[in-house]
Amino acid sequence: MTISDTRLQALALETGHRLKSARLRLATAESCTGGWIAKCMTDVAGSSEWFDRGFVTYSNQAKMEMLGVRAATLARHGAVSEQTVREMAAGALANSRARVAVAVSGIAGPSGGTPEKPVGTVWLGWQLDDNPALARRWAFEGDRDAIRRQAVLKAMEGLLDVCSRQ
Repeated sequence: MTISDTRLQALALETGHRLKSARLRLATAESCTGGWIAKCMTDVAGSSEWFDRGFVTYSNQAKMEMLGVRAATLARHGAVSEQTVREMAAGALANSRARVAVAVSGIAGPSGGTPEKPVGTVWLGWQLDDNPALARRWAFEGDRDAIRRQAVLKAMEGLLDVCSRQ
């Protein structure tokens, strides 16, 4: 599956409109996407009305220091896990003025995969206010760029869904 920049830009514009109309501010907590979600969001003119901030927490230490992910969570479940993205989303909300957060952690490759968590394994999490975070595991295919593009796409699609529940 090839995801074009044009498709990501259109989805970011739609997401921004939805966030603005719902009066929600967004924070991102990104690992394997390296800030790509935040980049797509802030490529939209006027995004300062609904985008608060982005955290790029590639290392486990950054996840703990910036987002409050617990060392015990990382030790028990690993960085690429449901528990970690839930804590990342909660941490993004706690450390921002946002009401909605998206978090992503995954294995984009080409190395780093294991039989339990192969390359392409990506966890995404979304949280609105004090509601429990939603989390979903994906098994993307392709090279590093393709895996990251798919994660960005699914992150924004999930934001649209979360905003529609507002």
